[in-house]
Amino acid sequence: MSRAKRTDTQSPALHGADSHDLIRVHGARVNNLKDVSVEIPKRRLTVFTGISGSGKSSLVFDTIAAESQRLINETYSAFVQGFMPTLARPEVDVLEGLTTAIIVGQQRMGADPRSTVGTVTDANAMLRILFSRLGKPHIGPPGAYAFNVPSVRASGAITVERGAKKAVKATFNRTGGMCPRCEGRGAVSDIDLTQLYDDSKSLAEGAFTIPGWKSDSFWTVRVYAESGLLDPNKPIRKYTKKEMQDFLYREPTKVKVEGVNLTYEGLIPKIQKSFLSKDKEALQPHIRAFVDRAVTFATCPECDGTRLSEGARSSKIKRISIADACAMQISDLAAWVRGLDEPPVAPLLTALQHTLDSFEEIGLGYLSLNRSSGTLSGGEAQRVKMIRHLGSPLTDVTYVFDEPTAGLHPHDIERMNDLLLRLRDKGNTVLVVEHKPETIAIADHVVDLGPGAGTGGGTVCFEGTVEGLRSGGTVTGRHFDDRAALKETVRTSTGTLEIRGATANNLRKVDVDIPLGVLAVVTGVAGSGKSSLVHGSIPAGAGVVSVDQSAIRGSRRSNPATYTGLLDPIRKAFAKANGVKPALFSANSEGACPTCNGAGVIYTDLAMMAGVASTCEECEGKRYLASVLEYHLGGRDISEVLAMSVTEAEEFFGAGEAHTPAAQRVLGRLADVGLGYLSLGQPLTTLSGGERQRLKLATHMAEKGGIYVLDEPTTGLHLADVAQLLGLLDRLVDSGKSVIVIEHHQAVMAHADWIIDLGPGAGHDGGRIVFEGTPADLVAARSTLTGEHLSAYVGT
Repeated sequence: MSRAKRTDTQSPALHGADSHDLIRVHGARVNNLKDVSVEIPKRRLTVFTGISGSGKSSLVFDTIAAESQRLINETYSAFVQGFMPTLARPEVDVLEGLTTAIIVGQQRMGADPRSTVGTVTDANAMLRILFSRLGKPHIGPPGAYAFNVPSVRASGAITVERGAKKAVKATFNRTGGMCPRCEGRGAVSDIDLTQLYDDSKSLAEGAFTIPGWKSDSFWTVRVYAESGLLDPNKPIRKYTKKEMQDFLYREPTKVKVEGVNLTYEGLIPKIQKSFLSKDKEALQPHIRAFVDRAVTFATCPECDGTRLSEGARSSKIKRISIADACAMQISDLAAWVRGLDEPPVAPLLTALQHTLDSFEEIGLGYLSLNRSSGTLSGGEAQRVKMIRHLGSPLTDVTYVFDEPTAGLHPHDIERMNDLLLRLRDKGNTVLVVEHKPETIAIADHVVDLGPGAGTGGGTVCFEGTVEGLRSGGTVTGRHFDDRAALKETVRTSTGTLEIRGATANNLRKVDVDIPLGVLAVVTGVAGSGKSSLVHGSIPAGAGVVSVDQSAIRGSRRSNPATYTGLLDPIRKAFAKANGVKPALFSANSEGACPTCNGAGVIYTDLAMMAGVASTCEECEGKRYLASVLEYHLGGRDISEVLAMSVTEAEEFFGAGEAHTPAAQRVLGRLADVGLGYLSLGQPLTTLSGGERQRLKLATHMAEKGGIYVLDEPTTGLHLADVAQLLGLLDRLVDSGKSVIVIEHHQAVMAHADWIIDLGPGAGHDGGRIVFEGTPADLVAARSTLTGEHLSAYVGT
C-alpha cells in the first residue's frame, strides 16, 4: 500500500482549530445553581462531586448534556423535530465548546414484559438472523424467531387497480416466533374472580369489590347495570351461561345509558386493560395491593417461559435452539458462538461475538439474554447501555455518566475505571457524576459543588486536580480519605431468620441463618446472588419492611409533603384551626387556583419547539386560591408552610398553635435521613437520585415491622452523608429493629455486626455462601474478594 508523501511542514504556531480545547459554562442557573461558571478540559476525564443535592446533575445533565442534545435536535427538519422530545434551552448565559453528548444515565429500563437484555442490546436481532440462515429445520425469516412477532394468516378477495379493476383472490401468511398462549410474555395470568365481585349480590346492591368502582360511577358500574344486557337486580351467582359470558368476556359493544353512547366490555378484558397493561410499580399502592390479590402469574405451560412458538424452539444449530441460546449465561453463549465456523455468516458472527464479549468486559457476563430488562438494577441497566459504546470508532464525543459505579463491588469498580479511561484515551471527553473515592482518584480534573445541598449548594467550591481537592478544605476534600474503622465490639444477635434450600435464580440450595437484633450486611460481587437471597428467599410473613432500589415516581405536582403523607396532617390542622374543609388546602383539589389548576405555572406547548412555562399571574405561583391563603395556622398560610424547609417545619409544628404531633413524626424521619434542607413543596422531578432514595427510606421507616431490609442505601450518597446513614442504621438497631443491608460500600461493611458474603464469582460461578462472621474475622481471613478489599480499606 503506497502512501502520499507530505510536503508541507508543521507550523510551530497553534492551529486555530486546536484552540477549542475547553467546554466553557458561564452563568448557569438551572435548579439550585447560582450563576455557576466552569471551564472543563476536553479529551479528559472530569469528575463532578459534592454532597447529594449540591447541583452536580443540574450542571452536568440539565445544562451541558441537555444543551448539546437540544442543538443536535435543531439540525433536523421541523417535521422530524415534531417526533422528538422537545427540550428547552437551559438557563445559562454562555455555553461554548460543546460536542455531541452521549448520556448513559441510571434510569431503569422500561418494565415492558417483552423487553429483555437481548432486545435492548440488539443481540437478539443478530441471533434471529443467525438462526434464520443456519437453523435446521428452516422455519422462515428472522421474524419467525422473534417472540414479539405473532403468526398471521389471512385470505380473501383484493381489488387490483391496474387498468381495468379486477378482484383477485389472495392469501397472506406471516410466520412469527411469538408463543400464542402467553403472547410473548413468558408468563400467563389468571384472575381470581372472587376478588372482583361478591357473587351473592346483584349489580344494584354493589357487587363489585374493585378499588374505585363506586355504585354511581357512570363509566364503570352503571354501564354494566344499565346496559340492558344484564339484570341489575339478579345476584351474579344466578346468571345464566349466556349472561355470565356477556358479563365476563363480551367483546366491546356500543350501548346507550341515559341517552349517552358508551362502550360495554366484558369484565375480564376491561380489568386487563385498566390494571394489567400498566407498569405495576407505577400503580397507586392500594391498586397495586388489589392486583397482587386478584392476579396470579405463572410460567406459560406451552412455551415453558421461553416466549417462543414451538416452531422457533424446534429449529437448532448444533443441537442448540434460539431459546436455549437466550437462556444461557452470556459468558457461556459467547463461548458457543466462538465455536461456530460458518464462513457464509462470518460478518454476523463477528458482530455478535463483539457484543457478547462486551458484556463480559463490562462485568455482566452472568446475565442471560432472556432476562427481563425491568428486573435489572440501576447499575446493571447503566452498564447495559454502555455496551453499544464500547469499541465505537467515534472520537471527540462527550460521554456523560451518572454514578457508573452504583451497585458495583470494589472489585468491579476497578474494571469500570479502566473502561472510563479507555473511552478518554480514544480522544473523548468523559464527564462523570460520582461519589466513590476510587473513581474520583482517577480523574484528570475535579469539579466540587456545594458547600451544602439544595439552597445551600449550587456553587463551585473547587476546580482542579485530585491532589488539590485533598488539600482544598471542601467537604469532599476533608472526607476524601475517610475510612470507617472496624468495630471494637459487635452486638449479640437476639435470634435468627432461617433461610433453607434457597434456589432463586443462581442460588445453589443455600442454607443460612441471618442474625436478628443486629446490623447484618449481605455482600458479594455483582451477580453473586445477594438480592436473590434477601428479596427472593426471606419467608413471607416475617414482618419485613423492604426498601428496594425501585425508583420513586412522581409528576411535577408531587413533592416531599405529598409523597410522605405529611400533607394530610397539615391540611387537617389548617382545617381544624379555621373551621373549614381539609380539601381546601390541597392544590390538587378544591383549593387549587382555577387558572393554573394548582400547578403554579402555565405551560404553553409550541409543537416541535420547547414549551414555555410561565408563572401563573392569578396566584403568583402559590398554586392556591386567594381565599384559601387568607386562612392561617400559627401566623402562616399553606403556601408559606410548603415553602419551609424540613428543619424549619419541624420547629414550626413542634410547639405553639401549630403543634401537630403527626406532622412532626414525619418531619423527624426526613431529618433523620439527612433531608432537613429540602423544602416541603419542592417538586419530586427536581430531586437528585440520592435525595429520592433517602425520601423513600424515610417513608418506609413509618411502616410497622421488626426487620428492615435495605438495598444499597448508600446509592447517591456523598462520603460525608455515609457517616449520617451509619448513625441512622445504628439508631434503628438500638431501637429494637433488625437491619439487613445489601451493600458494597466498605464503610457499611466495616460498621456491620455480621457479614454474609456470597460468591465466589457471578452467575453460575456464584450463588454460594463463601463467608459468615464478623467484619474483623473477614479481614483477618482475607479468603474472599470482599475480604481482600475490606482489608485494604481499613488499612490492615
